[in-house]
Amino acid sequence: MDRQRSFSVKSTKFLVFSFTLSSSIIFLVIFTIWVFKSSPSVFEDARFELNGTSFVLGLKPISVQSFTTNFSSNSLKDSNLTHTHFSKPENTSGFASISISRNKVESEILKAEGDKNGGIGNFTAVQGSVIVPEEKKINANSTRKIEVSVANIKAKNGGKIKEKRIIDCDFTKGKWVYDEGYPLYTNKSCPFIDEGFDCVGNGRLDKDYMKWRWQPQDCDIPRFNGSKMLELMRGKRLVFVGDSINRNQWESMLCMLFGAVRDPKKVYETHGRKITKEKGNYSFKFVDYKCTVEYYVSHYLVHEGKARVGQKRVQTLRIDAIDRGSSRWKGADFLIFNSAHWWSHSKTKSGINYYQEGNLVHPKLDVSTAFRRALTTWASWVDRHVNPRKTQVFFRSSSPSHFRGGQWNSGGHCREATQPLNETYYGVAIPEKNTIMEDVIKRMKTPVRFFNVTSLSEFRIDGHPSIYGKTSIKRYTSSGQDCSHWCLPGVPDTWNELLYSYLQNRQRDSIQ
Repeated sequence: MDRQRSFSVKSTKFLVFSFTLSSSIIFLVIFTIWVFKSSPSVFEDARFELNGTSFVLGLKPISVQSFTTNFSSNSLKDSNLTHTHFSKPENTSGFASISISRNKVESEILKAEGDKNGGIGNFTAVQGSVIVPEEKKINANSTRKIEVSVANIKAKNGGKIKEKRIIDCDFTKGKWVYDEGYPLYTNKSCPFIDEGFDCVGNGRLDKDYMKWRWQPQDCDIPRFNGSKMLELMRGKRLVFVGDSINRNQWESMLCMLFGAVRDPKKVYETHGRKITKEKGNYSFKFVDYKCTVEYYVSHYLVHEGKARVGQKRVQTLRIDAIDRGSSRWKGADFLIFNSAHWWSHSKTKSGINYYQEGNLVHPKLDVSTAFRRALTTWASWVDRHVNPRKTQVFFRSSSPSHFRGGQWNSGGHCREATQPLNETYYGVAIPEKNTIMEDVIKRMKTPVRFFNVTSLSEFRIDGHPSIYGKTSIKRYTSSGQDCSHWCLPGVPDTWNELLYSYLQNRQRDSIQ
């Protein structure tokens, strides 16, 4: 009897415990459902993964605070956060906050691009921001600064998400954005800027022209990473061929790569030459990467010579014969050509007893016709001598000049310009030379990438040396301004960032 009573008591306690537990679970379920229904904005579609932990972030205004500090750029790549700029905040409390407002969300992907120290830090996201505000500047003790660029648009296809590639991006449409993270180097950190492009060294005081970043409409370009670019070039030759505008871009590339080298002594010109305007052939070796960055002057890409006209020997341009220095271009892994600047000079424009084919010196030939025939000669050389399995070929478009009140030899000037032209300014006609370039390239057997920088450079009237392109500062004169070339740091850095973006994307595609 005692045993039976004991069993009944225990059974009753168990039933009470079970009822209490069940009631609690039911209450929690009901409470949870109520929370979901009353706060749907917190649990909508967008996902955000952090150190392996998934957070669900809605597209309506939300705020997520107090999450772990240390995370890498890779943690963000599956996020649907859009139009967002990341920078390290001033506080070192170990926490960061994210606030996101609804915008045009079309399944975009964030790509983080940091410095060479690794990619860990504390971040604040601010929608629609493109620069680091003054109050968010990084102090000297901060571990790093990182910018996460706006997402490349993805298209959902059968449940899979596809990234819009840099290689397919239209770089010609976009705007210049002021960015405190620039320039990527200075005239003091780079020893390769020659006297014609060293505007700061020649007395230019305003510095804003160095801080503009090109933002395309259709995609986002990664910040230039010298270490990654050097890895892309390991054991290879990067060769620039063309006029002084190409030398402008070549010097910019040297400066951008030099900042990533640990030992400056392991970068040198193979012939011991110092960069000047007088000499036109250079080859800089980066010892640790076993690569070279070379420049060969060729104003027209075809042969400049002399021929007899009547009783005189005159200078001519052999538009049917490639430049005699072309043997140096062979075997390069990356070839960047240009030719446009010198075709606007009076001799080439007039075309009187100047253009030669075979033994014939044309008494008169239109400059556009001559330009097309010269490019056709260059194209034939590329098709015969360049192996597309080894060499990637680029042809850069014409670089705009911004002379006001006359041309380069008739009092043109641009000294007063300190800001880019209006970002909505698209009234510039496509240069005829660009149209000819594209047409010739389309007819070639060898794949050539037409590298169009004309329209984005059209805005940058502020980026030319003007009177600050000389070693000795002279008083302003009507004929003393350079509104064709570019200050370094400056616009050619953007051209090289675009080149870097393309090469990086091309390598990624080949691996996949």
